[in-house]
Amino acid sequence: MTGNSELLSQQADRESNARTYPRHIPIAIESASGLTVEDVDGNSYLDCLAGAGSLALGHNHPVVVDAIERALDNDRPHHTLDLTTPIKERFVDALFESLPERFASSAKIQFCSPAGTDAVEAALKLVKTATGNQNVLAFQGGYHGMTNGALSLMGDVAVKSDIAGLMPSVHHLPYPYDYRSPFGVDGSHETASQYVEHLLDDPNGGVVDPAGLIAELVQGEGGVIPAPDAWTREIRRITRERDIPLVVDEIQTGLGRTGELYAFEHAGITPDVVTLSKAIGGGLPLSVVVYDERLDVWEPGAHAGTFRGNQLAMAAGRATIEYVLDNDLADHAARMGARLQDRLERTDEQFDVVGDVRGRGLMIGVEIVDPIADAAPPYPEHPDLAARIQSECLDRGMIVELGGRRSSTVRFLPPLTVSNAQIDEIAAIFHEAVVAASATEGTR
Repeated sequence: MTGNSELLSQQADRESNARTYPRHIPIAIESASGLTVEDVDGNSYLDCLAGAGSLALGHNHPVVVDAIERALDNDRPHHTLDLTTPIKERFVDALFESLPERFASSAKIQFCSPAGTDAVEAALKLVKTATGNQNVLAFQGGYHGMTNGALSLMGDVAVKSDIAGLMPSVHHLPYPYDYRSPFGVDGSHETASQYVEHLLDDPNGGVVDPAGLIAELVQGEGGVIPAPDAWTREIRRITRERDIPLVVDEIQTGLGRTGELYAFEHAGITPDVVTLSKAIGGGLPLSVVVYDERLDVWEPGAHAGTFRGNQLAMAAGRATIEYVLDNDLADHAARMGARLQDRLERTDEQFDVVGDVRGRGLMIGVEIVDPIADAAPPYPEHPDLAARIQSECLDRGMIVELGGRRSSTVRFLPPLTVSNAQIDEIAAIFHEAVVAASATEGTR
């Protein structure tokens, strides 16, 4: 039987140098169920990556499998471009039911190519068409995808520094990162929102009227940084008063991940545009942009994509959305996330290398730092130690990913169905990994 090492060797020989996860998670997955995956060598792992958050119900949840099988068994079309079907309309019903009424009541939906980055591209085209403006406001630390426009919005300069011809007229604003304030002061969210308002009102500020402002309300790849609700409300006020469409990127946060069905609900705001993917497809490729009908001024064909009619994803997505709603998994995620944060903070109290534990719901990050560096808190990021902790987690049967500045934040994205006992096991493995990695580091 082919083992991990042989399959990984084949992958390295044939896949591009751009591959990422196998470099730090060197396994070949044979089977998966719920929170657990098993590699071809028979090793089991708790999967706290869960398809980068796309597997809201975990691997092979029965309601998702049943929805796919029913679609296959009844000779349903597999994809239909943007021609409608009963499966598609029932998916839209479920999705709109999950959205706040004040948003859904005047919403339009555009189906995009399968990846979330295409929903971002569609949102950019939408607001530019509706406003006639070109400038776009984004945030430092933001991640919106890898296509041309989405990459232009990204905060991480490493992945775009070698790419010529990115979308012009993007202005990156400071994001309220409380642990590492961009302004070097406490209460950075107040300063951050004041900065945005001053910039937009300053006749010498250098920013021509924007087509839109895009934000993640919990930055994922940026290090699992939740935006304070007060800041979010201020950004909504600022954009509303200046008639700037507010685009909220819910591609990773959407459908219960943060302890509300959508991250913007924490602050009680109504955005103009929401981009969605990952969880709404039930683990299969699907992306949409949902927006206020007043912006619906583009012409037929203004945004398209061959695989926007992915019927199996719509069937799986409807089943996932309905299960999340029927079982109040957003509230469950809030409780399980609080439990996990509480246990991770116990590790934080014991180890100086754990700089910050943060997040919302089941979207949690632990920033790893270098406390022996010649600096005052917050200490510098410690990517080497974070990588060792990730490796120690894998050795103990748990998959986690890294993110944030210099890849120094350990990220947790378990399925929304995770149990109390599984949360405790996740926290225990992480604690053991920190102990082991710190011993090699010679620090605590």
